[in-house]
Amino acid sequence: MEKSSKEQFGAYAEAYVTSNLHAKGKDLAVLEHLVKEGDAQSIIDIATGGGHVAKKLAAYTKDIVAVDLTPEMLSVAKKHLSDAGIDHVQYVEAAAENLPFEDERFDLAVNRIAAHHFMNVPKFLDETYRILSKEGRFFLLDNVALEDDGVDSAYNQLEKKRDASHIRAYKKSEWLQMVEEAGFTVKRMHTFEKPFLFQDWTDRVQFTTTQKQELSQWMSQLPASVKAALFIKEDHIGVHSFMGQSILLEAIKA
Repeated sequence: MEKSSKEQFGAYAEAYVTSNLHAKGKDLAVLEHLVKEGDAQSIIDIATGGGHVAKKLAAYTKDIVAVDLTPEMLSVAKKHLSDAGIDHVQYVEAAAENLPFEDERFDLAVNRIAAHHFMNVPKFLDETYRILSKEGRFFLLDNVALEDDGVDSAYNQLEKKRDASHIRAYKKSEWLQMVEEAGFTVKRMHTFEKPFLFQDWTDRVQFTTTQKQELSQWMSQLPASVKAALFIKEDHIGVHSFMGQSILLEAIKA
């Protein structure tokens, strides 16, 4: 049986605090800039992970809630923020598809590098819409698949082989459609190149040497067109790195 997201992230919680891909990134900087432009009174960080979004945005409101499915992740996020002198964040254990808050509770919601693990993205979007006030802002940041079906399939297989809790990295076109179907009006979308260093990427999920070799070999045997699209780089050991994409999508509750 595959591990659930709850089991997966409970086991690797600490790694998501220290991960550079989660702690840093142009997307996080752009998010902070856009949030600063507004006047958010209440913020929710859905699937907070290591707490990086909550940490960035805590300075802009006294009413901020960090939600995560796993108590282990909430525990390390709380310690991470407390060590940084941030003590006013509320921590709530809940699934993104079932948020325990009243309608229109928040005026800004963020979900970053998490939705590709969600079993029911439409339900997550409906819940986010419900808890936002009218004209509330929603920021969705996540890895995306390329529009080409072959590359899309290979990329999602790759993610699943590395992490059993991966469900699907959607295409940009799919995100636009789903967000609009949930009732939001899309305001903007930024696209970012996202480099992955193979050793760091597999270390984060505690891959053994054998598992790394098997995944590297699988990537090496992908069609040339897919390897080119994903910028897969190899050295004398095996796969060294590849390039993905991520987006920052801002939408408004109509």
